[in-house]
Amino acid sequence: MPSHSHTTAVQRIYEQHHSWLHGWLRTRLSNACDAADVAHDTFVRILGAANATQIREPRDYLATVARGLVIDRYRRRSIELAYQQAMAERPQHTVISEEDKALIIETLVAVDKALDDLGSRTKRIFMLSQTEGLTYQQIALELKVSLTTVKKHMIRAFTECSLLMAQMS
Repeated sequence: MPSHSHTTAVQRIYEQHHSWLHGWLRTRLSNACDAADVAHDTFVRILGAANATQIREPRDYLATVARGLVIDRYRRRSIELAYQQAMAERPQHTVISEEDKALIIETLVAVDKALDDLGSRTKRIFMLSQTEGLTYQQIALELKVSLTTVKKHMIRAFTECSLLMAQMS
């Protein structure tokens, strides 16, 4: 549970900067509802984070947290759209519950984030293998790297995905 001074600091930052943050987000998101959601999520994130009494530049801090949340939101929407398109191409007799769809999207978002954290080369190699169906040798030729490099990056990606799946279950 956050300390009283932390909660008070978050409340003070909210009172002094919420309107500014909401306006800042509206110019970037072009949607008042999304801006309100991200502003709210920003303060929730700060409330659950480290001691807010140590925040020296609240607007810079708020903008940094909000930018990360906006990136996460776009990533999730992009993955949801790709998933919906893939589902539209499947035979209609396949029925997936809304709960299962939400779990699938949540898993895809988590895998995408985990791969981003591994770096662009590892993510690209993994995606070429898993979504394009390229062999390790084909990936090595396309990216002009050694077969050993491809294998090393695939091991990193599979290890991270395995750890993520273990955490999620």
